[in-house]
Amino acid sequence: MILVTGATGQLGRLVIQQLLMNVPATQIVAAVRSPEKASDLAALGVVVRKADYSDPATLASALEGVDKVLLISSNELGQRFTQHSAVIDAAKAAGVKLLAYTSVLHADTSLLALAEEHRQTEDYLRKSGVPFALLRNGWYHENYAASVPSALAHGAHFGSAGTGRISSAARADYAGAAAAVLTSSDSQAGKVYELAGDDAYTLSDFAALIAKQSGQPVVYTDLPEAEFKGALLGAGLPEEFAELLANSDAAAAKGALFDDSRQLSTLIGRGTAPLSASVAAALPK
Repeated sequence: MILVTGATGQLGRLVIQQLLMNVPATQIVAAVRSPEKASDLAALGVVVRKADYSDPATLASALEGVDKVLLISSNELGQRFTQHSAVIDAAKAAGVKLLAYTSVLHADTSLLALAEEHRQTEDYLRKSGVPFALLRNGWYHENYAASVPSALAHGAHFGSAGTGRISSAARADYAGAAAAVLTSSDSQAGKVYELAGDDAYTLSDFAALIAKQSGQPVVYTDLPEAEFKGALLGAGLPEEFAELLANSDAAAAKGALFDDSRQLSTLIGRGTAPLSASVAAALPK
């Protein structure tokens, strides 16, 4: 049995889609806070179980009979480590054979502010005694593609990444890597994967790509981190999210989102999807 946490999230659903290609639905457990939101997965034969990070009893019951767990990192900043450790404790009690955790690229040395809770989780995993694999995911293409409509509206993409190179990949590629690790016949215990796209780009390249595909002028405007955060706040983003985006861009300027090891494409057995595909999908129809 393979259990996926956050199974109704964007990454979780893609992982389950990938697993269904090689694993019987009855051997896949979708762990979710709201089972009613997973009715489509249940209709496919996937086992749906309630799992609430704040309710250890639900974690224990969700993990019954489970051999492998994919712990998809929580999106609740500031609460992630507590939530993750609860799942790890439950996995240990259930005697799972492998827990794969979606961390962040180069978590041990990353300048990203969001890396701290990932470092805490990785350290907790190491001390837990649970066999584990670390899937250190880089940035998603979709993180930047979401800004395509705004860039077209303003004729510019704003950021603080300078000339830092970014090795992002499509969310589906990261899902494929997770599925590959979970279904591998080779032992994955102790493996650490630095996962990133095959091709790196700067935000100037990103703006040029939007311009090329849309036929409209778009340029990259680099701002100091504080000024970029202010612009995001002015656009209506919540303080915490604006801080996260600005910090991430500033860290990218120093190489935090770059990796050229191609471990992701090796895991999925093909080249990673190009950024151009995500930009094309984000263009207004």
